[in-house]
Amino acid sequence: MTQLAPQWVYLFREGSASMRMLLGGKGAGIAEMTRIGMPVPPGFTISTDACRAFQADGELPADLWPQVLTALQDVEALTERRFGDAANPLLLSVRSGAPLSMPGMMDTILNLGLNPDTCAGLAAQTNNQRFANDAYRRFIQLFSKIVLGLDGALFEHELDLLKGSGPAARSDTDLSAAELADLITRYKEIVVARTGAAFPDDPYVQLRMAIGAVFNSWNGRRAVDYRRINHISDTMGTGVNVQAMVFGNMGADSFTGVAFTRNPTSGVRELYGEYLINAQGEDVVAGIRTPLQISTLNETDPALYNQLCAIADRLEEHYRDMQDVEFTVERGKLWMLQTRTGKRTATAALKIALDMVEEGLIDRITAVRRIDPHQLDQLLHPVIDPQAKLTSQPFAVGLAASPGAAAGQIVLDPDVAEELAQQGQAVILVRNETAPEDFHGMVVAQAILTARGGKTSHAAVVARGMGKPCVVGCGALEIDEDAGTVSVKRTVLKVGDWISLDGSTGEVFVGQLPTIEPELTDDFRTLMEWADEIRTIGIRANADTPHDAQVARQFGAEGIGLCRTEHMFFEGDRIDYMREMIVAETREEREAALALLEPLQYADFVGIFEAMDGLPVTIRTLDPPLHEFLPHTNAEIRLLARKLKTSAEHLRHVIDALREANPMLGFRGCRLGIVYPEITAMQVRAIFRAAADCQARGIVVYPEVMIPLVSTLKELQLQAQVVRETAQAVMSATGQTIEYAIGTMIELPRAALTADQIAQEAEFFSFGTNDLTQTTFGLSRDDSGRFLPTYVDKLKVLGADPFQTIDVEGVGQLVQIGTERGRHTRPDLKVGICGEHGGDPDSVAFFVRTGLNYVSCSPYRVPLALLAAAQAATGYIDRDK
Repeated sequence: MTQLAPQWVYLFREGSASMRMLLGGKGAGIAEMTRIGMPVPPGFTISTDACRAFQADGELPADLWPQVLTALQDVEALTERRFGDAANPLLLSVRSGAPLSMPGMMDTILNLGLNPDTCAGLAAQTNNQRFANDAYRRFIQLFSKIVLGLDGALFEHELDLLKGSGPAARSDTDLSAAELADLITRYKEIVVARTGAAFPDDPYVQLRMAIGAVFNSWNGRRAVDYRRINHISDTMGTGVNVQAMVFGNMGADSFTGVAFTRNPTSGVRELYGEYLINAQGEDVVAGIRTPLQISTLNETDPALYNQLCAIADRLEEHYRDMQDVEFTVERGKLWMLQTRTGKRTATAALKIALDMVEEGLIDRITAVRRIDPHQLDQLLHPVIDPQAKLTSQPFAVGLAASPGAAAGQIVLDPDVAEELAQQGQAVILVRNETAPEDFHGMVVAQAILTARGGKTSHAAVVARGMGKPCVVGCGALEIDEDAGTVSVKRTVLKVGDWISLDGSTGEVFVGQLPTIEPELTDDFRTLMEWADEIRTIGIRANADTPHDAQVARQFGAEGIGLCRTEHMFFEGDRIDYMREMIVAETREEREAALALLEPLQYADFVGIFEAMDGLPVTIRTLDPPLHEFLPHTNAEIRLLARKLKTSAEHLRHVIDALREANPMLGFRGCRLGIVYPEITAMQVRAIFRAAADCQARGIVVYPEVMIPLVSTLKELQLQAQVVRETAQAVMSATGQTIEYAIGTMIELPRAALTADQIAQEAEFFSFGTNDLTQTTFGLSRDDSGRFLPTYVDKLKVLGADPFQTIDVEGVGQLVQIGTERGRHTRPDLKVGICGEHGGDPDSVAFFVRTGLNYVSCSPYRVPLALLAAAQAATGYIDRDK
């Protein structure tokens, strides 16, 4: 039995909106408009299946071309024209169309099918030689650039020479038929000179070459870069849309334009767009003439404007979403060329979603699904004025680590940053990489810029927690602290020079660019209320200060999932007390230093409990290696030695003794508290004294003490004993009975695998997915930025950066195993996650499916997590990528 050939080609009337993955977004949109009776020029779509076959074999499928010819006959019958016929020519447009909108794919080829004979026929048919010549020169220009790969500037230069310059310069519409004929000749000469071959005259050869060019454009650099940045699969492929031409350049009664069914910036319900008289589609995009606002059409041709409005309303009602449409008017007749879901700002997305609920077009669940959680960053942080960006080129580009925008003077030293900030100056802290001892400088800086590190580096994590803009991993940045300079290639900036930083894009600009402050609207609050009603998982925040806790609560956090006590030690004189404790040689000396720290910790906990009145607060005991608190330069060591009344030589010996080959796997976490239980006891005393004080004043407290870096049951038992004994002593002394829980961070593979044992002691688990990712992969999150982009973007070793989005197959499996085994021992075990993944929408969806009780993230990411949790609860996970 003869095997039937695959169907590669679909007439517009054979498709529908549901076939987007097969026909591409553009093809499916055109097919749907055809299906519902819109005025659409006839044509056909070559499927994404054909593109994938082309990519695999390097050539068009053998049985594709006969299907193209058959479809072409259908178009000829509907238009009553013939492709390649000199007397009655059919001309075509050829456009790409991926399943997801992808700017950067192959541009449109218009007027395909023209040659000297068909150009003469078009002129005779329309009685307009100038129009025919203009169409022909446009075709040669587009085909040469897109299909033949020639530099478009070669052709623009010839056109500009013809139009002239200065006050006497003409528009392209002023050129005569004879001048355009000369331009056609010159264009063909350029093709011969650059390619060694004549411009193809056979319309069928032109069509076949154009189809191949569309398929090749799928792997063009622009398309590949766009897919990488937007996490779009490389395997989708693109469709090819071949459509009968309609002409917006046939005179004053013809034009082409683009319109949105609602304002894409504000979301207001109005037809928004522009059009260009006597022009074709690429003229609008190229900006060769200033287009007219769509509202002008209502003044010049109210009937046509009303027809366009009626079509826009019908499309919006049909798709139940704002549409972006392309149209052409040929001699007064309106033709629709494309419809797709319109891109919009976060502000517009919110308003459109809520208005459509009010109008009855969609329900609340659909409205919640409509908003991309990442878009909310636009509403929560300042942004650089888009108009200022249009005239500015980035000085450097790094990794977008914490959203928002700021301008400030370059400062390389955190102490200087603190000093200048106290004088009222705006500063941006620029470092090779930050360390905990830089914290005071980070607090006062408007933004943070580092040459090294990834999106989960110290700078990134701390900046996100504070809601500060941050760009990290800016590898081109050369910082010379001695010279006080920051340079990229030949551009050298000095300390005190102004820069502007966009933490949402990773861009750094020279100078002071204006920013636009965010404004939380009633629409935002309404959306959050709807998401609250839908979500099934709790949302907490990682907060280390009372201010962070207040911000988190305002954004809807239901408690604190991670309070990192070590961050409290870097403010003011506290670091000196901490250092005194570290260099102590006896327990008595250590306890004396801890006694100085305890009232400071107590005061911090009081503020946090007050801010989170009635909500749980998970406090992690000291976690980082002790060497992080000590100075490293000779000058800093000498200064600290004087403060501690010891010799620099002795202090240097202590620092050397604490130095570890791999500190992230060394003397840190619960190991510190086990060897020095007095450290844990001091922290627990501060926690419960604060809780008792707050409870006595009517504040509802529920502390959860979390022991970090546990790998065995015995480790947790030893620390839990200290917690219980200390807590009981405080409660006995104060007369307050405080309800509390003891749990652990699961951040080591062994802890996840032995979770059934650890749950014998732990009342809750919180997965520290930052360290769990490090220890599972054997990757340092601070150093992996050197090669992870290559792994993810170029070689596709990994589908995503595992420090940004949870590695479901590896780390995620450990989360599932730990949760299941822990609950097998303790069925009511509360399980959460407090790593940076708690604010990543795709990761949140995984945690919902795994059955966690809550996710915890930076305060400014709480709305993102809340919305992502609601979307996951509805089974909605993005979306064809």
